[in-house]
Amino acid sequence: MDIVITYVDGNDPVWKQDYEKYTNVPVMQKRFRDWGTLKYLLRGIEVNMPFIRNVFLVVSHPSQVPQWVDKLQLKIVLHKDIIPEEYLPTFNCNPIEMHLHRIEGLDEEYLYFNDDLYPLATCRPEDFFREGKGVLGFSRHFLVSGMYKKICRNSDTHARKALGLKPSFCFVRPQHTCTPMFKSECEQLYSILEQDILASLTRVRTSGNLNQYLFLDYQLYKGRMINEKISNKHYSVAVASPEKLKSFILSPTRNLMCVNDVRLSEERYLKLRSAMIEAFELKFPQKSRFEK
Repeated sequence: MDIVITYVDGNDPVWKQDYEKYTNVPVMQKRFRDWGTLKYLLRGIEVNMPFIRNVFLVVSHPSQVPQWVDKLQLKIVLHKDIIPEEYLPTFNCNPIEMHLHRIEGLDEEYLYFNDDLYPLATCRPEDFFREGKGVLGFSRHFLVSGMYKKICRNSDTHARKALGLKPSFCFVRPQHTCTPMFKSECEQLYSILEQDILASLTRVRTSGNLNQYLFLDYQLYKGRMINEKISNKHYSVAVASPEKLKSFILSPTRNLMCVNDVRLSEERYLKLRSAMIEAFELKFPQKSRFEK
């Protein structure tokens, strides 16, 4: 089992120059802000997920890779290695998610992590894959409001299309945590819907995009998923206090923690960032093999 992490450092001058050149819009700090916690995600993997074989870090440019990374241990994948050149550069996670299965050397079973997710307690392989199936919670939704839910519905509709299933009034939405993927299923779906997938790709997020839920819904409808929630706690920095985040990091009641960034003041961002790093240093004081 491998792990794939997508990562963006919005402070990188090379990345910022490309963003401003190709989008003509201000950088969305809440989407691209660097919290300085990637090393703790990697330490959490090493301590709490020792069964993981390889960890791949997917970035847009070599300048995105932190200086402390040991590139012999952490496998670096550039966007150009997996995404067709005509769709680059991209500042949208959805085109990246459509092509993760193209990573060279990727295991048949892999977990997709965003860089805001942290393993805080001991995990087992069967927490994510069991009896040839992935493990993940799914919920049904009917109302579509906002761009994100439109993308979720688009993904569900296309997964059904690939399998010849009738359209449905409702759509499923996977749990927001790390997601179990089968490389062969992703390859098969991509080959069926390649034209639709390529037509959906945009440099910045739009309601016409498809996202990783396309592959997860496809796996679900094929009977390759167990509808069971992964042990995960979700926090939004809009409401979580520094004390609450520190407390959960040091004494977690779930295996994984996701910290979702939103628009907030620089002062609050710095306080939350400092609190998280302080707690992570206490939680994971030893360097991982991914660090120099």
